[in-house]
Amino acid sequence: VQLVESGGGMVQPGGSLRLSCVASGFTLSLYDMTWAHQAPGKEPEWVSIIDSNGGNIQYAASVKGRFTISRDNAKNMVYLQMNNLKPEDTGLYYCARGRYYGVNAVRGPGTQVTVSS
Repeated sequence: VQLVESGGGMVQPGGSLRLSCVASGFTLSLYDMTWAHQAPGKEPEWVSIIDSNGGNIQYAASVKGRFTISRDNAKNMVYLQMNNLKPEDTGLYYCARGRYYGVNAVRGPGTQVTVSS
């Protein structure tokens, strides 16, 4: 089982990034998937959750209207489109299998996002 994120980087406030998460070693279509964000010095928080077929999506209040989660089960991919980024969006973003994203979660190593002018 492996999850690998990509697409992070440094952007100015108001900018956009698209994060990708490629899954391998399991059948992605059987699982809900979560994007989580860990700001420097803080505990991880969930950002968005998408159910196994993409029909039910949830967003944290802090990103609603700015971020869009999607998935392509045929390509074993999960995405997070991040628009109108704010400095408080800075941190490590990772995808997790299922709805659990904490300690011992099945997750990727993450991709760093830095929002700064």
